[in-house]
Amino acid sequence: MRSALRVFDLSLGQMLWSRRSVLLGLLVGAPVVLAAAVRLYAEAGPLPVINTSRLNGPTLFGIVIWLLFVRFIVPVLGVFYGTALIADEVDDKTITYLFTRPVRRASILLGKYLAYLACVVLLVLPSVVVVYFLVVPIGGRIGESFPSLAADLGMLAIGLAAYGAVFAFVGARIKRPLIAGLVFAFGWESTVLLIPGYLKRLSVAYYLQSLVPHAMPQDSTISVLMQAFQDQPPVWVSLIYLFVIVGLSLWLAGMTIESREYVLEQ
Repeated sequence: MRSALRVFDLSLGQMLWSRRSVLLGLLVGAPVVLAAAVRLYAEAGPLPVINTSRLNGPTLFGIVIWLLFVRFIVPVLGVFYGTALIADEVDDKTITYLFTRPVRRASILLGKYLAYLACVVLLVLPSVVVVYFLVVPIGGRIGESFPSLAADLGMLAIGLAAYGAVFAFVGARIKRPLIAGLVFAFGWESTVLLIPGYLKRLSVAYYLQSLVPHAMPQDSTISVLMQAFQDQPPVWVSLIYLFVIVGLSLWLAGMTIESREYVLEQ
C-alpha cells in the first residue's frame, strides 16, 4: 500500500495536467453550461409542458443525471482513463521504468487507479452539485430533493469506481483497449439492457441504474423498451455486485500485469 500511495501521488498530478484533462473539463463543464442556459430560459418564461405536465427543476435534474451522467459521462471517463492506466505507459514506452522499481507491479496499477478515482470524483461530483443548485430551484425546493442529491453523488462515485476498475483490466489485458472499451460501454451494455434474460447481469449499467433515485425518462422509445423488460435488483444487491466488480476487476488486472511480459514496439 505504501508503494501504491507513492504511485498515486505521482500519477495524480500527471492526470490533472494531461491531454485527457481537456476531455474531462469539457465533459463536466457541458452539463453546467446547459443548466445555466436552462436557468436563464426559466427566468424569462415557464418551461415547456411534456406529457400534460409542466417540466420543473427536480424532473429536469433527474433527466440530466440519467442521460448525461449515468449513460454517457461516467462510462466515457471510465473508458478513456481506465484503459489508459497501463496502455499509456506501454504506448509511451515508459512502462519499463516503472517495472524496474523495487515495488510490485500490482501496486503500480493500484496507485494509478486511485489517482484516476480521485481525479474524476473531485471534478465530476462538484459539477453535479452546481447543476443541482442551478436547476432544482426552477419550480422546486432544494431542501426537499437534497437526499436525492446525496444518493446521486454516491451512485456516481460507485459508477466511476466500477467502470474504471473494469477498463483498467481491459487496458492491462488487451493491446488496443480503447476500441474494446467503447464497444463494451456503448455497444454491449446498451444492447443487453434491452434483451430479456440474464445477459444484462454481465453489465455494470444493470446494477448502476437501480441506484439512481430518479424515475427513468419517459420520452424515448428506448426507455419504453427498457421498462418493458425491466428487472432491476434491490439496491443492496446492486451495491454488493458493484463492489465485487471493483474488487475482482482490480485483482484480475493486478494478476495480469504481474504475469504478462510487455513487448515495446520499435
